[in-house]
Amino acid sequence: MSEVTNLFEPAIDYPDFDIKERLDSLVGLDDHKEQLSKILGLLINPNGIQSWAKKYYPNLEKVVNNLLRRPPLIVLEGDVGSGKTELATTIGDLVARQEGITVTLLPLSLSTRGQGHVGEMTRLISTAFDEVINKSRKLKSSAGKNRGGIILLVDEADALAQSRESNQMHHEDKAGVNAFIRGIDRLGNGKLPGAVILCTNRLNSLDPAIRRRAAEILKFDRPNKEQRYFVLNPLLKELEFKQTDINKIVSGTGKTEHRNYGYTYSDLTQRLLPSIVLSAYPDNRIDTEKAIEIARKMQPTPPFQDIEISN
Repeated sequence: MSEVTNLFEPAIDYPDFDIKERLDSLVGLDDHKEQLSKILGLLINPNGIQSWAKKYYPNLEKVVNNLLRRPPLIVLEGDVGSGKTELATTIGDLVARQEGITVTLLPLSLSTRGQGHVGEMTRLISTAFDEVINKSRKLKSSAGKNRGGIILLVDEADALAQSRESNQMHHEDKAGVNAFIRGIDRLGNGKLPGAVILCTNRLNSLDPAIRRRAAEILKFDRPNKEQRYFVLNPLLKELEFKQTDINKIVSGTGKTEHRNYGYTYSDLTQRLLPSIVLSAYPDNRIDTEKAIEIARKMQPTPPFQDIEISN
């Protein structure tokens, strides 16, 4: 297996029907879906904004140029289980359908950190960006719509792009961050149909130079009561819960007098719902009162405590 292959998790090509279903299931994130798909659309297919300007503002030039000069970087930041990684993984399907082109997601592997050998991390990150740039270059059109686009996804981005201002940071890590910044600049300066999405629950740990380059920083919060309802209502209706009982469970998954935070999206779908089902499986129907009690007593994932990097 080549070094380049080892640098990425399996690629995902869009459009893809199964991915679309996953994206559609992300309720409560409609604003983020719209914003992220539009930004990626601009970065991957600038012909779209140019066609829009020609139709509605024929003399528009400076505004369009300003939009297209933004670095090809988007940061998704928020608590664990807030849906940022799932949205980053599936948004390419919406972009592909929106722009009428094929889009490929390349999820970066944490193996790019290497084993700590001198120059290794820098070389691996540079090699990863070389691959993204080469693939993007093949999709670029000299005129009109690009033939496709590439999205580089970096999950747990603070592991690769942490601030160089920290006194505890190793020289090799600083060199790796420098390589990461150069990669973003190379992709942007080449005006290629590619973009980078960073996901992190520690925004303050990202290097300031990377934060400054972000075309957008989208913040993900835990679901509020309305969003929790949209997640749970269809699922609990399938289990024949009455509306009053659904409302009690929704309320029980929010803030309480004992904790000042509610459930995450993943807490609702990956912990609470299975626990309710397993409380009855395999011999009984679900006891509604027991389900409500489970919702009230289960401890949601504690919020991640982000801290500022000090010199």
